[in-house]
Amino acid sequence: MQVKDMMSSHLITVDREETVAAAARLLSRHNVGALPVMGQGGRLVGMLTDRDITVRCVAANYDPNVTRVRTVMSAGAVTVPAEENGVKAAKTMAKHQVRRLPVTENGRLVGMLSQGDLAVCADMDGEAAAAFREVFEAGTDD
Repeated sequence: MQVKDMMSSHLITVDREETVAAAARLLSRHNVGALPVMGQGGRLVGMLTDRDITVRCVAANYDPNVTRVRTVMSAGAVTVPAEENGVKAAKTMAKHQVRRLPVTENGRLVGMLSQGDLAVCADMDGEAAAAFREVFEAGTDD
């Protein structure tokens, strides 16, 4: 099964110049743990997780009402092509120790693939399940 058949295409993104407080409200409103961060021209420039906000903003005594997302985001997001198969996507998650992957097509963000998306996939064979377990057992920080 391809990533495009498993991913969520409903995207909630945040601009790199938005405040961390506004991004936190987006996370809360949409009940998600991470947001793709967009730069000029609608290009993906990173990811912002609830942990980034906690550790890099609040714990560092930055004011989330004035601090910009670009200051605390994780730059250089690992992505997966929409045409990739689920086994390779799970292996990518395990290799990079992430729970979510932005999905791209022709260089544009088209969706998000999460561990949960992989977990509910009925096509997951032994190899994909093993890669998926590696991600869960690692206890990622994102």
